[in-house]
Amino acid sequence: PAVEVVSTVAVRLMTAAGVKCGLREDPEEIDLDEARTLIESLAGLIVAASPYIGTFHARPLRDGLKSLQLAFREASIVPDPPGQGPGEKLTGPVVATPAG
Repeated sequence: PAVEVVSTVAVRLMTAAGVKCGLREDPEEIDLDEARTLIESLAGLIVAASPYIGTFHARPLRDGLKSLQLAFREASIVPDPPGQGPGEKLTGPVVATPAG
């Protein structure tokens, strides 16, 4: 089914973006230019597919995307202005929400 293909591709993009954002122990793998491209691509996929895969499948993908967008912002020496980070033209500005 299409939802499985979309989910599989999204997870692959998330994994690669996480590595490039520095979410792995190897600092030599950090590459924010690559991370930006991967996150932009992930955002496009999720936004385009969401109406077709339903909320049940789209919600965790959107949550993963937001986590990557926040990780990118944290890893950036000079963070992008709100709404200008990777994927934010498609998702809207991403801000951290307080825990609790």
